Amino acid sequence: MSRTKEIQIFESIKQKLTTDDGSLLYAGNLLQRACQQFPTNIALIEPTKTITYKELYFRSLLVGKKLKEAGVQPGDRVLLYFENSAAFYVAYFAIWQLGAVVCPLNIFLHAKELAHIITDAAPSLIFSSSTLQSNLEDLVTDGLLATLPPILNEQIIDWDAAVPSDIAAAFPDMTPVTRNTDQLCVLMYSSGTTGVPKGIMLSSKNILTNTMQSYARFTLNGQTDKERFFSVLPLFHVFAQHVCLWLPIMTGSSIIIVAKIDRKLILEGLEKKPTLFFGFPALYGLLCLMKTAPLDSIKMFVSGADMLPDKIRAGFAMIYGRKICSGYGLSEASPVVGVNHENDEEPTTVIGYPLVGIDCEVRDDSEQQVERGTIGTLWLRGDNIMMGYYNAPESTATVLKNGWLNTGDLGSIDEQGKLAIRGRSKDLIIHKGFNIYPAEIENILMRHPAVFKAAVIGQPEAMSGEVPVAFVAVKKSDSNLEEHLRILCASNLASYKIPRKFICLEDLPMNATGKIDKKQLHL
Repeated sequence: MSRTKEIQIFESIKQKLTTDDGSLLYAGNLLQRACQQFPTNIALIEPTKTITYKELYFRSLLVGKKLKEAGVQPGDRVLLYFENSAAFYVAYFAIWQLGAVVCPLNIFLHAKELAHIITDAAPSLIFSSSTLQSNLEDLVTDGLLATLPPILNEQIIDWDAAVPSDIAAAFPDMTPVTRNTDQLCVLMYSSGTTGVPKGIMLSSKNILTNTMQSYARFTLNGQTDKERFFSVLPLFHVFAQHVCLWLPIMTGSSIIIVAKIDRKLILEGLEKKPTLFFGFPALYGLLCLMKTAPLDSIKMFVSGADMLPDKIRAGFAMIYGRKICSGYGLSEASPVVGVNHENDEEPTTVIGYPLVGIDCEVRDDSEQQVERGTIGTLWLRGDNIMMGYYNAPESTATVLKNGWLNTGDLGSIDEQGKLAIRGRSKDLIIHKGFNIYPAEIENILMRHPAVFKAAVIGQPEAMSGEVPVAFVAVKKSDSNLEEHLRILCASNLASYKIPRKFICLEDLPMNATGKIDKKQLHL
């Protein structure tokens, strides 16, 4: 019954976002639509100010005019280098409303990664915050780049300009540019966990389709068009843009902006009474450590960007009496594939039915579909699947085949059609012909009360192929911990899955999106 209802909700919102010529609304027109339909609704909430949709649209047009004067044309790439702030939203839509391509930059990138992206994207302009601009200028000083594109910063935003009663009359030459919905709209560079960051090309159709798909799923769980989204995830990340920018702007909801993941700032943001909370597992782990965060106003908690350990979900339920919905996605899918909003008893690896309009297959190494319940590589198809990798046709051809995307993730689909995620195929450990899935072992290790992070990698071994090795972050050192972990694993895992070594550390390296960076784990 809920599946039928979800399809109906999707078709209903799609009809509202379909233009007179039968095509989907162009993403760059989202803010104009929100201003027309919800002008007095609060769009952005910061500690010291609130901004209505009418004001946000006005500020974006003001900035867009200055970008246009700086030479930005439709189709140009514009890099966006900002912390979480209202300025990020103003800049984002200023770029979009010119028909230009938004390219949000990870503000935690190494200088070499930053230089690579600037070279690869070849932007016409970089829009930066004042505090981050020196990072860009250092690229030339340090010899990583010969020159930089023109740079503008948020000082061009006129926060004091009075909002006119008739915005259209105030900007007769600034009607938002409408481009083909199949053209490049957002260029999202990967975090580089599998090598050099790749530019993931998302079209307006990709973005709007997936936003509508999520809207249909979340509406089943009680979402309305009058929500308060908690925006604490880094806005340069595709998950954050999906749930803290595209979705709330589409519905005319409010967004509570938290500058960064910091206990004090999170508590201040929670005072604004959010109703929807999106995070990655480490953020929910932080809330568990805080123990008394005021979460009563929140109707729904969703975890994405990495696999949610059972320990964190159980701890959160015990401390706050609330459920975390397990989600799964990837940038190449714009990004959400599924969110399990139904069953509290299912393992966190189960993310439920794929969103409406997403076809899933699980295939073996020869790309043949496997039987239900069998683990294999997950392939996806739908209008939310990316256009391809920027300037990388060979890389694109390896993952996009006949309309299907090879996610590189391991999964299984049960008899009911529910999807479970088992980890990354590149992380798969093969021991004497047996497959070992690190996520399974990591989940067991996280059950120990002293362990707050766990990562398992494969170590080559001449006679057996590979053996698992575990890295764990512990609250305090204990000479008996390795023995206890070995017993814990032996009680829950087959003998060949038990790690050969347990390396205990004070913490494990993390990337900006809350995932453990296994590239930095060395034996």
